[in-house]
Amino acid sequence: MEPLFSTKNLKLLKEPLNDNNPITVQVLGICSALAITVQLKPSIVMALSVLVVLAISNVVISLLRKMIPPRIRIIVQLVVIAAMVILVDEVLQAYAYDVSKQLSVFVGLIITNCIIMGRLEAFAMANKPWPAFLDGIGNAAGYGVILIIVAFFRELLGSGTIYGLQVIPDSFYEAGYANNGLMILPPMALVVVGLIIWIQRGKNQKLIEEN
Repeated sequence: MEPLFSTKNLKLLKEPLNDNNPITVQVLGICSALAITVQLKPSIVMALSVLVVLAISNVVISLLRKMIPPRIRIIVQLVVIAAMVILVDEVLQAYAYDVSKQLSVFVGLIITNCIIMGRLEAFAMANKPWPAFLDGIGNAAGYGVILIIVAFFRELLGSGTIYGLQVIPDSFYEAGYANNGLMILPPMALVVVGLIIWIQRGKNQKLIEEN
């Protein structure tokens, strides 16, 4: 019996954080990176929401994989994801209503997030529940890390705050410092993501060799 945290299984957790990151390497899930990263708080909540949806959906599809007729597998996957998204949205509305309002339709759009659909189709349909769970956690974490990094710099430079708390002293503003209004516009999220991709590919020998 293979250990729960064998080298192979740990690879499922580690690779999406760097070598096979969903956003910076696979270039998936860019839309949410542009839309919800103006502030750190909604980005963290979105990252956690995707983690819950992807990890559980991967396990459910893995458990059902031998019973799902090939012709309707995409429909079944969408139903499972939609059910999880509805549950997550209800929890957010009950316990984090202000963040739920900020995320608006983007929580619902998790249903069609290409990262989630891709992992269910490419991995969960062909693997056992435990590896599928680890794959879901790894890819959601890789997605979430990029979201949080982008949100950190956009909120800091665009609003002078972190997690809604002012971190740039008033003395800076009195001396002439001004927040960069461009940072709160969606195109700047793409610029920040582009810079992360550039830095990552410049330092990661594996990605350099692939190019």
